[in-house]
Amino acid sequence: MAYLFAILAGILNMVQSGSNATLNEKLGAGPVLPGLVVYLGGILGLLLAAPFLWQPAGAALRNAGSVPWWGWIGGLLASGYVIATLTIAKGMGAGAFTAVTLTAAVVTSILLDHFGLFGFEVRAATGLRLLGGALMIAGVVLVARH
Repeated sequence: MAYLFAILAGILNMVQSGSNATLNEKLGAGPVLPGLVVYLGGILGLLLAAPFLWQPAGAALRNAGSVPWWGWIGGLLASGYVIATLTIAKGMGAGAFTAVTLTAAVVTSILLDHFGLFGFEVRAATGLRLLGGALMIAGVVLVARH
């Protein structure tokens, strides 16, 4: 079930890129206003999901002090991705944009796993994992060619 949800997330991520780029292009106001629209839509989505996923907030509030610094910056980091989708995804094309961002994510994930950074469990960067990352990079070259 987790893999199906991850596949759905990947599909939605790419559709979001096109949606965001179109919003930015049609509004013609630079990326800030469309970015705010994107995040307001995200808040709406969370509010719609809340009745099905909500957990009592008491424990969360008690545990807030134990959250490491990197646990608080996810939204800030996500804004970088949203700004990229708003400003460069359409010009690069769906294939190239996805290939570059996905490959960057895979290569970064191999490093995060290998060193156990940002809360990930240590998983060694084996030869096969490194080969997979190298093949992803080769795939970018093939997909991004015009």
